[in-house]
Amino acid sequence: MNSELKDCLLLNANCTDVFSDILQTHSNIIVVSDPPFNIGYHYNKYSDRMKETEYFEMLASLFGETPSVVIHYPEALYRLSQEMGKCPERVVSWVYNSNTARQHRDIAFFDVKPDFNAVRQPYKNPNDKRIQQRIAEGKTGAKLYDWWNINQVKNVSRDKTSHPCQMPLTVMKNVIGILPPDAVIVDPFMGSGTTGVACAELGRKFVGIEMDADYFQVAEQRITEATNIQKGLCCLS
Repeated sequence: MNSELKDCLLLNANCTDVFSDILQTHSNIIVVSDPPFNIGYHYNKYSDRMKETEYFEMLASLFGETPSVVIHYPEALYRLSQEMGKCPERVVSWVYNSNTARQHRDIAFFDVKPDFNAVRQPYKNPNDKRIQQRIAEGKTGAKLYDWWNINQVKNVSRDKTSHPCQMPLTVMKNVIGILPPDAVIVDPFMGSGTTGVACAELGRKFVGIEMDADYFQVAEQRITEATNIQKGLCCLS
């Protein structure tokens, strides 16, 4: 069960089975994903309890061959850097308020330098005379910082799906937005499809891989809707 939309290919498969084919059939790839954390989350079919050495070997095989962006807890990113034998170009901290001991994740950019000027955010002090002057000159905001305070997708959120670890769209749009615009974004752990939705809304090429048929259908529907909305906006412009 696969799906092909404009500038978008979705594969219902185990990423370890098809990843090498993706590398051979696509160029200018950046792998972007929030992978399973190997801490016992309850997915439909995937067992989130691999042996630690096997887990990091798997991640290194997926993220180590091409430029990549990995969202994970800091200590896991340190271990992954050792496994891949390279350090990230930049690291962003994504912080959020939750009822758990962990209050942030890091976003590591390997072999690719993000352009923080490509995504703008509201000025912190719009009453400052210098900021008012910039606004009067037509500037829309400050460049993105490396500290993102963005809420997680809660169970009561309006856009929450059946996936237990759904990523916030704002986080993924920030990530995709500061990457080179001509890259093909590949998410080997597509989940509920938030990376693909971000790509659809930003007009980026996307390849998504998800092994669970139920999650795949959720992702396919979300990305299809985002693609159709984007088409409608293009027609209106």
